[in-house]
Amino acid sequence: MTPRQVADYMFDQDYFSQWMNIRMIEVKENYCLIEMPIKKEMINGLKTVHGGVTFAFADSALAFSSNSTGDAAVALNCIINFTKAGKEGDVFRAESILVNDTRKTAVYDIKITNQNNELIAKFVGTVYKIGKKVTEL
Repeated sequence: MTPRQVADYMFDQDYFSQWMNIRMIEVKENYCLIEMPIKKEMINGLKTVHGGVTFAFADSALAFSSNSTGDAAVALNCIINFTKAGKEGDVFRAESILVNDTRKTAVYDIKITNQNNELIAKFVGTVYKIGKKVTEL
């Protein structure tokens, strides 16, 4: 399977990413670029995007990029820094790039920006390679 086919396979079963209206822009080996419109249901009591939504969006980018080879990987540790509040009507983009790869783990940098290319959050995710194929799960 190509990286895009793996991502599409995963997305078809990922009802949460579907609920978030994630759209895949580009997927290649150990990389992905995804987009998500911010809707009313994602807004918190301060009228900004709930931090959990931003985190979940970054986590989806991590999943699609780290599993793109067809070898299954799961999140081991994730850290996020919020740099700017998002608002209803924004369109978020997440770009996930591999920065370190070992036999059992990998580290990805994920940058989340809005439609004006302003940095919304910086996310670093470490994954553990479980030794199975995505299609075996």
